[in-house]
Amino acid sequence: MITTDFVPGSPCWIDIGARDVAATVDFYGKVFGWSHQPAPGAEEMEYGLFRQDGKTVGGIGRLDEEGARQAWMIYFATDDVEAAAKKVEQSGGAVRVRPMGDDDMGRMAQFTDPQGGQFAVFQGGMGIELVDAPNGLCWTELYTPDKAGALAFYGGLFGWRAQDMELPGGGGTYTMVTPAGQPEERMHGGLMEADPGMLAATGGRAYWHPVFAVADCDATLAKLTEHGGRVVYGPDDTEGVGRLAVCLDQSGEADFVVLKPASRAG
Repeated sequence: MITTDFVPGSPCWIDIGARDVAATVDFYGKVFGWSHQPAPGAEEMEYGLFRQDGKTVGGIGRLDEEGARQAWMIYFATDDVEAAAKKVEQSGGAVRVRPMGDDDMGRMAQFTDPQGGQFAVFQGGMGIELVDAPNGLCWTELYTPDKAGALAFYGGLFGWRAQDMELPGGGGTYTMVTPAGQPEERMHGGLMEADPGMLAATGGRAYWHPVFAVADCDATLAKLTEHGGRVVYGPDDTEGVGRLAVCLDQSGEADFVVLKPASRAG
C-alpha cells in the first residue's frame, strides 16, 4: 500500500504534462471527480493541483518538451536529490532535469533509467495527500524491456526489496517492490517485462504509469469512454488484486490503470 509518510524510495508525488491543460483538467475531473486548483506563481507553466475531497491527488502542467508524449510522471521520495542524481549517472541512467528547488518548497530532479523509463525524485515534506483510497493513487507500475536490468538499477538507487508473483494463465512473472526496511504490506508497485507491442507507444522504451483506485471499475470506464478516453485492456478480474483496466486519457497518449481493489469488493 502507498502511504503519506514518504519513506525513501516510496512514491510521493505524481503529475502529468499535458498538451492541452484545460482539456486534460476537464477529462480527469469528469472521470474521477477531481477539482483543479491553479498553483500560485506557476501561471506561466499552467501548473496546478488535482484535488479530491479537499486532499491533493497530484499535479498538472503544460507539456513543452518537443517530441514528448503526454504522460504521467511518478516521483519517489529521497533524502538527497544530488546524491540520487550522481547514483543515477553512475548506474547507467541519465539526468533529464538537474536538481532544483529550495528547502522551503522541496527539491526535485527528473531522470531516465537505462531502459528509457522516465521518473523523478523529490526531497521535502510535501506530497500527495489522497492515497490508497477511491480516486487516489494506490500503486505504481513499470513496463520495461529488461526487468532484470531495471531491478538492478532501481534496487541500487532506492534499495527496493523485490518479490516475484506468477501471473495467471502463464502470463509470466510480475515483480512487486517494497521500500527498503519496510514490511511487506508497504509494497508500492510492480515491474513487468513487456513485449514490443506493449512498448509501442514509447518506441520500445520502458515507462511508468500510475494505478488509481476506484469504487466501481465499470462505472469509471463508462465515464472515461464517454469523455474521450479509451480502454486498451480489460476490464478484467484478477484474483487477489481486483477488477482493473488499462486506459488512455483523452489525448490518446497518457496511460494509467483503474482498479477496484479486491479488498473493497462487495
